[in-house]
This record gives sequence, C-alpha cells and structure tokens, in this order.
Amino acid sequence: MCGIIGYVGAREAGWILLEGLKRLEYRGYDSAGIAVLTPDGDLFTEKRAGKIADLEGVLNGRIPEGSCGIAHTRWATHGPPTRVNAHPQLSAARDIAVVHNGIIENAPVQRPKLRALGFEFESRTDTEVLVHLIDLAFQNCDLLEDAVAGALSAVDGAYGIAVVSSRDPGKIVVARKGSPVLLGVGTGSEYLVSSDVGAMAAHTQNVVYLQDGDSAVLEADGYRTFDLARRNVSRGVEFVDWETSAVTKEGHRHFMYKEIEEQPSSLHDVMRGRLLEEEGMAKLGGVTISDEELARLDRIIVTACGTSWHAGLIGGRMMEEMARIPVTVEYASEFRYRNPVLGPNTLVLGISQSGETADTLAALREAKRRGCRTMGIVNCVGSSIAAETDFGVYLHAGPEIGVASTKSFTSQVVAQMLFTLYVARRRNLSILRGRELVHALRTLPEQVEQVLGVNDKILELAQRYRDSPNFLYLGRGYQFPIALEGALKLKEVSYIHAEGYPAAEMKHGPIALIDENMPVVVLAPHDAVYAKTLSNIEEVKARHGRVIAVANEGAEEVLELADETIVVPSTMPVLMPVLTVVPLQLLAYHVAVLRGCDVDQPRNLAKSVTVE
Repeated sequence: MCGIIGYVGAREAGWILLEGLKRLEYRGYDSAGIAVLTPDGDLFTEKRAGKIADLEGVLNGRIPEGSCGIAHTRWATHGPPTRVNAHPQLSAARDIAVVHNGIIENAPVQRPKLRALGFEFESRTDTEVLVHLIDLAFQNCDLLEDAVAGALSAVDGAYGIAVVSSRDPGKIVVARKGSPVLLGVGTGSEYLVSSDVGAMAAHTQNVVYLQDGDSAVLEADGYRTFDLARRNVSRGVEFVDWETSAVTKEGHRHFMYKEIEEQPSSLHDVMRGRLLEEEGMAKLGGVTISDEELARLDRIIVTACGTSWHAGLIGGRMMEEMARIPVTVEYASEFRYRNPVLGPNTLVLGISQSGETADTLAALREAKRRGCRTMGIVNCVGSSIAAETDFGVYLHAGPEIGVASTKSFTSQVVAQMLFTLYVARRRNLSILRGRELVHALRTLPEQVEQVLGVNDKILELAQRYRDSPNFLYLGRGYQFPIALEGALKLKEVSYIHAEGYPAAEMKHGPIALIDENMPVVVLAPHDAVYAKTLSNIEEVKARHGRVIAVANEGAEEVLELADETIVVPSTMPVLMPVLTVVPLQLLAYHVAVLRGCDVDQPRNLAKSVTVE
C-alpha cells in the first residue's frame, strides 16, 4: 500500500524515479510526487493528484539535473487524494522532503504540540507531522540521519520512510517499522530504495531487506544500516531471481490477464521439487517443525485477509479432512482484536501474497507472543511474515502486479495442499492416497491450460451479462470459497455488486433476490454433493433466474438445466477449486474490460494492505 522509490548515484535520478513509480503504481495510484536534490543545492519537488501519468504530464520533461531523489505513489489514508496531501510532504522552508508508507498513530497528539511551537500544517496527512518533527530535531544536529532518528523516537505507529534534505544533501535516509523498505545495490556507485523489489528490477537484483527498527543511510559511495539507537547492524545482500520481463505486460493488454494465463507456470513452480511420487509425500525444505511437534498438534488456526482468506478456507477443509486436525479459519483483522484460546500445541498459519499484510502480520505476532508455533505462506521472499514466522512455504509465483489476485490464489491453495500432504502422511494418510494426490497435483497445470482454452466462450458470456447490476455465486463444500472468490473478483474489477453463498443457504434469504434479471453462477463439479447442487439449480430456474454453471465433462444434468455451462476437467474434489476458479477470474476480467473499468488498478484498492 503506497509505493516508495529512491535513487542516489552517478546517473540522473528523475527518470529513474519516474520509471520506478510506474512499476509501483499497483500499490497505490490516487496521487504521486517526486523530489530531487539539484546540483545547486535546491530541492525540486512536484506532485499531483491522480495517476503517475498525470504527474509525468505536469513535469513535461522538465525534471532538473540531480543524482539524488525520492518519489511516492499514494493510496490515501489520512486526507483525500489531493495535491496538497500527496507525497513528498515538505518542511516549511521546503528543504526537507519525506515519503511515507504506514500510519503515524500519535499524529493527533503531536499536531497541537507542534502548532504550539510555531509549526503550521498545510495537509491533512499524518506524514506532515513527521516532517515537522524532523525539522525540529534538525535544530540540534547537523546530520539528516540524526534528525530522522530524533523524530522517530517521538512517533508511534507504522512507517516505511525515505527522507532527503538540502541541509544535508547527497544522501537518502530510510527507516522501517511495520512497512516494508528494501535497498538495491546497483552496479558501480549507485543505490536504490523501494517498498517493492519490482520497482528496482530494471537496475539491480541485489537487495538488502531491512528489518523492523532498522534505518539506513544511502550515499553514492555506499550505504550503512543501523538501529534506532544508532548501533550498526549488518544486513546481507540477497540475489532476487526476478527478470525484468516478470514486471512488464509482455504484450498483454493487462497484467490481470497475463497473470491468469501464467497459472499453469506458477502452479508448476510452487510444486517444483516438492513432490515425492513413490512416497506419496511432499518435501518442504522451509518447514522445520519436527515430527514430534506435528504429532502433538491439536489445532491449527489459519489467518488471512481477502483472497488469501478464501484460500485459507479451502486449506482448512483440506487439513481437517486429510490430517484430521481441527482447523479454524479466521479473518486476521478480527483475530487480533479478540482473546482467542491458544495453547502450546496450536499452530497459527498466516497467508499473504505480499508477506506484509498488516492484520495478518499482527495476528501472527500475537500468536507468537502467546507461545504458539507460527507458519507463513507468502510469495515475496524477504517479507516481514517470512522473516518473523517460525517456518513456512514460499509460493515462487513471481511478481503479481494486478491488484486483483489470481495466480497467487491458486498457488496458495496448492501450497496448502502440499503442507496438508506433508502433515497427513506423517500422521494417518495412507501411501496409496498420498500417491493419488501427488499424481493429481502433477496434472493440475495441464488441466488449467485446458480451462484457459474456454476463454472465448467466457468472453461471450461477459458480453451477454456485462450490464447486470447484481450477481449471485453459489457453491458447496470446497466450492463455497470459490463462490466467495468469484464474487470478490467481479466486485473488485467491474464494480458490479456480487455475493457468494453456500448453495444450501440460498433458501435462507438470497432466494428473494432471484428473478429473470439475476445471473446466478453455480459451481457444480461432480463431487459428493453434486445431486444437492442440482437441486439448487432447479430452485433458481423455478424462479426464472439465469444460471451460469461451472461443471465437469459429461455433466448432462447440468447442461440440461443451466442457461450457460462452462466445462472444466475433472480432478479430485480437494483440488477442484484450482480449476473452477479460473473461469470466474476470466469472467470478472472480461466483464470489467467491456464496462471500461481499470482492470489492473481498480478504484479505491491497493495491492498490499500494509496499514489497518
């Protein structure tokens, strides 16, 4: 949420910053700004409400020379998206610039204190409080890093910041607490800072991940990392194996469509080297819990937000069914604010594509504080959840730029299946059942490729239903979370109201909504509740609803009943969600495009929610 990019080195900073902002725009896109230290000692700044293109249009090629600067693209929290609320936020003398992700929670307390000292406020942002605190601290020191440290000692909350000042030029000071910041070590004498490795991929793949409480100073001749007490800390350089092409559209119209199409590859990658055919097991090098601890587990809590929560619902059902461990799936935002019953034999599993989701991270920290073992399933190497959990599984899905998650969702489902297989085979699952699961997993990428082949049919459906004001999605068992996910995707990118329900719950209220204008998407694979789902379709048809069914080959009963049928291959019911969700992703995508919506950057949303 929000994006930071900074550069110091021998090249012109301005164009590198603009390029980085474009790669970060999926993290926030309601306003943007740039600050560059010029050779004559001035601090040039420009910012605008709107997208990066609006900022670029205002600049119109007039970025001054300067080899040190910072920039920001915003997802508004404090104050609406206006030019004055955009970052960088500036000191009164326009000689300090700060870009900030996160929330300064004690800003309401600090603001009147600063006003009493003569500081005036132009914006409604919490970040302006931090700028004035740095300005105040600068009165008693000469170095920017000392002023930043002094200011941070007076604030509570979460932050990832980058600061430049014409009072101490040629350097960028950065700090993080609860919001990601990483350094890029370029070739020669240049260094970058960003909130996301993708923004730096064109310039370096050598990255330094800062930890909570870390600060750093970047200059053309090197960088230093230290804690808030100004003690030096050592953070190693890691190589990130992401090609530049992974953060470009590569000829696709939208990132979302590209990432839907990448799912055969991303599923292959999450399983690469992890399946043991003969043993009917999964090999997970990142899972360091002992067999004895696994045997003692009496409960698993899965915690996540949004699409990751939907994946967790599927994973929780898998674990209960196959590993025979009780599982609760919790919204992280609710879990952290109640008093859950946690014991020493409870495992808390957090799922997050970015590994930085604020509520999920806080829930895991609370579980760890109470003595539970913690596990993470994340996509981003070096993320906070990856660093702070006891063990975990990386998705290896590559960058996901589209705000609406697609390939990360299916990878999360498969990663949980791998963990389920890992645990269940050590507890009670037979080798024959394990081999059957391994074979089904190996077949999934090819089957997803088959599903992608029905894209033209789904486009036709989108053309037919694009103007429907409401959709209802129904599913049972493993398909109920897919009903939720399909509805969420449509809401996110097309702005059509949609609801997902357990199919049997339709009779308890939602059936009142059904008439000849209501499209009802029914997930009807041939599973243990197939006959029950057919009855639900009959109920919809009796009230003149329009049924769009997702079913397996040979489902003649569905073909006869439904108005439209999307056919997907058959697999084990536990893995069927990976196949049934893909048509719903495509349907949401095509409807949104036909309605003229911004598919990759839906209004009011951001990719990574790093604030509450």
